[in-house]
Amino acid sequence: MAVEIERKFLVTDDSYKQQAFACDRIAQGYICRQGGNSARVRVRGDKGYLTIKGPSLDGGLSRYEWEREIPVAEAWELMKLCHGGIIDKCRYLVKCGAHTYEVDEFYGDNEGLVVAEVELGSLSEEFERPSFLGCEVTGQAKYYNGHLSRFPFKFWEK
Repeated sequence: MAVEIERKFLVTDDSYKQQAFACDRIAQGYICRQGGNSARVRVRGDKGYLTIKGPSLDGGLSRYEWEREIPVAEAWELMKLCHGGIIDKCRYLVKCGAHTYEVDEFYGDNEGLVVAEVELGSLSEEFERPSFLGCEVTGQAKYYNGHLSRFPFKFWEK
């Protein structure tokens, strides 16, 4: 089982769009969530995925993750089993130094929220920060997609 190590940031402007080398539309939902574990189904472009994640560790910096590609038609069928809302977003990929940032621009009930993540090889790994990065929100559960599916951004107090 792989361990995912990532840092998460709010995004301050839309310059990531011009810097992106790829962009995919993503729909995802959660089949179950319990005790920090989750089972997620996702459609990204023309591919489907089933992902199981363990609880967050190291203050939200890392967690266990298992993912397999599944037929896209099966992924759409599994979406019918999801609890809470379906997350709708575009994911932009932006290269910065030795890393690739995933910038998620949310739609629907999470419209107005834009978050960037960078995956790291270790907890202490250094990384360059692109100009569009704002404050760090690593470990803040309200920015997790699982939370956003149940408590959308549009209902947060501004």
